[in-house]
Amino acid sequence: MPAESILLRFMEGEGTADLEAYLRVEGYAAARHALTALTPEEVIEIVDRSGLRGKGGAGFPTARKWKFVPKDAPLKYVVVNGDEAEPCTFKDHMLLERAPHLLLEGIIIAAYAVGAHKAYVYVRREGYLARERLRQAVAAAYARGFLGRKIFGTGMDLEVVVHSGAGAYIAGEETALLESLEGRRAMPRPRPPFPAVFGLYGRPTVVNNVETLSHLPAVIRLGPEGYRALGPPALFSVSGHVRTPGVYELPLGTPMRQVIAAAGGLRPGRRFKAAFPGGSSSALLTAEHLDVPMDYEPLRAVGSMLGSASLIVMDDTTCIVRVVARAVAFYKEESCGKCTPCREGTYWLSQIFDRILEGRGRAEDLELLTHISRGMSNGACFCLLGESVPPGLEASLRHFRHEYEYHIRTGRCDVEAALAAAVAPGA
Repeated sequence: MPAESILLRFMEGEGTADLEAYLRVEGYAAARHALTALTPEEVIEIVDRSGLRGKGGAGFPTARKWKFVPKDAPLKYVVVNGDEAEPCTFKDHMLLERAPHLLLEGIIIAAYAVGAHKAYVYVRREGYLARERLRQAVAAAYARGFLGRKIFGTGMDLEVVVHSGAGAYIAGEETALLESLEGRRAMPRPRPPFPAVFGLYGRPTVVNNVETLSHLPAVIRLGPEGYRALGPPALFSVSGHVRTPGVYELPLGTPMRQVIAAAGGLRPGRRFKAAFPGGSSSALLTAEHLDVPMDYEPLRAVGSMLGSASLIVMDDTTCIVRVVARAVAFYKEESCGKCTPCREGTYWLSQIFDRILEGRGRAEDLELLTHISRGMSNGACFCLLGESVPPGLEASLRHFRHEYEYHIRTGRCDVEAALAAAVAPGA
């Protein structure tokens, strides 16, 4: 754990979503300070020096995104991406459920920095509790004058709207999210122009995710150097074969081995096999990568990525072929169908995986998987979500090709066979 928890301390215990509880830990003090003592340019400069990067997956520097917003635009928006639909990614929903005022304070700071007076928070439909807690928090903040007209007694007006999405994975892509907000089917837009220049209703729009904005009060309170000294910190969603799955706050760069240890380590008697370091769209890593720092550049150097910092841990009971097949099936179901490589690629990959797992695999299927995967890579798809499949698939073929070959050769799973042998009488 970092020397000071800047997010988890607002999420632990009972009643953390309550405004009075938030005020007792100096809630809204950072936003008040920003609006009364700093200029918007100074806020952006502090965020820039803090090194805060987007926590939704891309890792783009937050302040740099804000700087793309035209200063003289008469109408601008802040849009909060709270869709978070990737499997085993759940930190944003925990923030919404347990620390909604932390997000609202971050929204105030961001809106002030870019000159926006209206913000939308997009929450997927399945997040019933998150949406309800957020709506209650918005109402409480309005009642205390933290939202609305002349907040904190300044000339700053800010309206916050909570919007319920329909539960489509593609809505997590920022331009598809804007389409959904405007009342259309969530499908990605061509870029450029980027949302910072041409976003919601054609106006300059900053799109940040929930965790990104939730860091802003600490950035202002601690200053850029103090914030960076904490790591900088990040939330890790840890799931899979660990003793205590959950959300953990650790410094960026913490080795994967230590992140797993923070989640209680592996299940008793099991060995580490593989992990997705950044959700199912990242490339699988193996035991040789356990000491790789969980940070953007080190993970990129070993062919993977941090993504949304959703670590999915698998032990030696895992059939990698089934794991990748399940991920491919998910992306097939969630493909919006706008571009051929994603729509057709996920369909044909899923067909091949079904064939292999049903004991009808062919030797040429491995080459076919590789061929289709490459056809979905390197900008072939309309948006990055279509390219979420190849990294995990290709890494599985690179590290666990023998498992595919066993399935195809025998029609059985080598992991299941090994587990059955281990429990057989006399084994």
